Amino acid sequence: MTHQGLALLLVTGVLTGLLNTLAGGGSFLSMPMLIFLGQSPGVANGTNRLAIVAQNLSGVWGFHRYQALPWRWAGWTVLPTALGSLAGTWLALATPDSQLRRLLAVFMATITLWTLISSRRGSSQDDSSGAGAAEPPAFPRGARRWLVQLGFFASGIYGGFIQAGVGFLLLAVLSFAGLDLVRANAVKVLAILVNSLIALPGFILAGRVEWLPGLVLALGTMVGARWGVRLTILKGQRWLRWVVTVAVLLCAIKLWLG
Repeated sequence: MTHQGLALLLVTGVLTGLLNTLAGGGSFLSMPMLIFLGQSPGVANGTNRLAIVAQNLSGVWGFHRYQALPWRWAGWTVLPTALGSLAGTWLALATPDSQLRRLLAVFMATITLWTLISSRRGSSQDDSSGAGAAEPPAFPRGARRWLVQLGFFASGIYGGFIQAGVGFLLLAVLSFAGLDLVRANAVKVLAILVNSLIALPGFILAGRVEWLPGLVLALGTMVGARWGVRLTILKGQRWLRWVVTVAVLLCAIKLWLG
């Protein structure tokens, strides 16, 4: 890969890390760029995981530092995400590249509607930020708990399979669970980190990771994730909701048009 290609990947990584930390869909930038620079879709899917791991390590540390990550939610989210990721990674390695663009566009549009509907709830929290806000709610109980964990399991499968756009699904699940968008972003980043750490070894063993492009992309995503955490904390939930909605719509349009 040329020096110009690596520089392009670095810039793409910064944008990817920023978008993924704020909302999701950053891999709809990074994966096409890897393919444009000569990788097959399968290798791009694997190489991109290096950047996702680096980005979310940076994101988890950032949210923890700002005390915006509710760690008591971690135990309820990590296990179903990890199990789903194992299943999704197996599917990714066993299944040839398929044409899922329009199906994913419909999915993204559905998430957009969910985001818009959920924006009418909890309006009193719209100006709150992750730092110094009220204590997060307890994890749901009863049937709602099982639905939320099923959502994390399904998100893990999707993340292990293709990863791109999984942040939107996780935000929908966490909104259903009752978490505000600032803390939901923090838990989302933790869940995607677990998902990626589970999936990455499978792609490495299958020879679907190119290290130099992946590490350059990873460096960019770490910078972007750090900026994304800071913007999330400083701007609060009202601004973040618009970022999520616009990001979902743009990804849906891109997928629909191909």
